[in-house]
Amino acid sequence: MIDLKPYKQKLEEISVSLKINALSSELKELEEKTSVENFWEDTSNSQKVLKQIKALKDKVNKYNSLSEQIEEIELLLELSEDDKSLAEEALLKEKSLVKELDDFYTITLLSGEYDKNSVVLSLNSGAGGTEAQDWAEMLLRMYTRWANEQGYKVSILDYLEGDGAGIKSATLEIEGNYVYGYLRSERGVHRLVRLSPFDAAGKRHTSFASCSVLPIIDDDIQVEIKEEDLRIDTYRSSGAGGQHVNTTDSAVRITHLPTNTVAQCQNERSQIKNRESAMKILRAKLFERQQEEQRKQMKDIKGAEDDNAFGSQIRSYVMHPYSMVKDHRTNEETGNVKAVMDGDINQFISAYLKSYVK
Repeated sequence: MIDLKPYKQKLEEISVSLKINALSSELKELEEKTSVENFWEDTSNSQKVLKQIKALKDKVNKYNSLSEQIEEIELLLELSEDDKSLAEEALLKEKSLVKELDDFYTITLLSGEYDKNSVVLSLNSGAGGTEAQDWAEMLLRMYTRWANEQGYKVSILDYLEGDGAGIKSATLEIEGNYVYGYLRSERGVHRLVRLSPFDAAGKRHTSFASCSVLPIIDDDIQVEIKEEDLRIDTYRSSGAGGQHVNTTDSAVRITHLPTNTVAQCQNERSQIKNRESAMKILRAKLFERQQEEQRKQMKDIKGAEDDNAFGSQIRSYVMHPYSMVKDHRTNEETGNVKAVMDGDINQFISAYLKSYVK
């Protein structure tokens, strides 16, 4: 027999945490704004309002959907007294409800000021040579698959091939609601233990790669960047080209001279577009630096900076002599390494968020 009381209670907790009634009222007010005369003339403001509407509508619709699912299961249980097949249908719907409730509950933990923002995610190979470069590319695939699975838009801004295999570094822009809230848990050093495919003797190797996650900052947040403080260099994209980079002289590297902060982009054939993307990355980096210096909202913006080597990893991925992925901050673990490498990292994200708010 299915007990729906825990699900109803959890949904009520979500309602209180998100203030669903208030969100519904705010959504109605914003939607009314779109019908006001001259609303669409201010493109910047209208896009911002539409973005707010989508974020609110997603929450309200999801809450309503979960509430309806609980009612539907309740009805199926009542009818199952006369039709036993309906009891099986109720069990299947309960299984789906459990996951959706848990995922929705996770959103209530995303209360940081920048948690709603899109991100710039950078990967860099660490200690381990070719092994580490291959590992960095595996992580690139993992995060790309995760983002695609969540329905986020992924763009490769910069991509530096490794020496013979993998990548030395890569920078992604991942666009969508709450991307930073989820992926801030991924900032740090990731460690891989496996039998090396590059070692003829088949020895076990340990490799490292670091992940940096920066929130993309809205234009209404002030980050002072003076034109005279910038050095802008153009160059031919490195690597063999193909799907990640082009082979024209359109790559752009921007250096902020006062802080020696560097941002670059080589993905687009247009030098103008590469410059825009590089400026977006630079702005995010300078904003993070500004927040660090001011020591404000340290937990939301700046994670610990660790060496990209032994003893500093946030998570270990072990493929030999046993299979396990373990997060060293939360002790969350799983034996299904393949699923994790295919982008199934939500259990680690959820565990981190739950520990973060304690």
